[in-house]
Amino acid sequence: MQSKALQLDRFDLDAFVAAVLAEDLGDHGDITAAAVIPVDARFSGVMDSRDAITVAGLPLAEAFFRSLDPDVEIEILVGEGTQVSAGTELMRLSGNARALLTAERSALNTIQHLSGIATMTRTYVDAIAGTGCILLDTRKTIPGLRVLEKYATRMGGATNHRMRLDDAAMIKDNHVAVAGSVGEATRRAVAVGISRVIVEVDRIDQIAEALEAGATHLLLDNMDPATLREAVKLIAGRVLTEASGGVRLDTIRAIAETGVTYVSVGRLTQSAPAADIGLDFVLA
Repeated sequence: MQSKALQLDRFDLDAFVAAVLAEDLGDHGDITAAAVIPVDARFSGVMDSRDAITVAGLPLAEAFFRSLDPDVEIEILVGEGTQVSAGTELMRLSGNARALLTAERSALNTIQHLSGIATMTRTYVDAIAGTGCILLDTRKTIPGLRVLEKYATRMGGATNHRMRLDDAAMIKDNHVAVAGSVGEATRRAVAVGISRVIVEVDRIDQIAEALEAGATHLLLDNMDPATLREAVKLIAGRVLTEASGGVRLDTIRAIAETGVTYVSVGRLTQSAPAADIGLDFVLA
């Protein structure tokens, strides 16, 4: 399986690889590899999963190795978004030993982080399977890594919510505090021609006000399942509904079964542990 570099909106792969490698190389490069490894030595290696994971980021890992050894031979063995068992081989590679060692940590850090996100995301997607509810991610991402982290949630089966602040208006409590009410804040967003107006409500009595003012999507914040059912019944399909706030793996199915369109989970990108992925080299 040959890799093709990821084509992601507003993401410069070459610039990302260069910046990450520069952070690792410092002013004098990999002084350990330069001192210990002959310049013409060659390595072959296998990258594998040490746990059951959902894979995300192999083309990025490949890009790190190719950046330092353009002639490296790489075979990607599984597709992005694939669920694999512990011990699965993900990538085979062969090339200049110094280059492969120098790129190793940057490549592993990236794929471990993204596969960790994809793996956690898949557990949440599986937990709501059959309910008809869609899992959303959030903007709670590491600064500078949003495009990659949201790519990883897609590989885990989630749907991306807002990528940027200009994707849709999202009226929350601080906006309401300034505008004076949910209705007034919503009307102001509608008045300037914003087509997607998401309004956060944390009480049933705010729903009618938001709908009358022109909300197109209601974010039902920190409501228990009984309250969510009441809200969904009141909204009656007039706009999209999203349950949000404190959602955990042990609570998400009960939330999804209330009939909401979406459930959003910040911890997908905030709290996912790195996947355990290893890379072992031998002299070629």
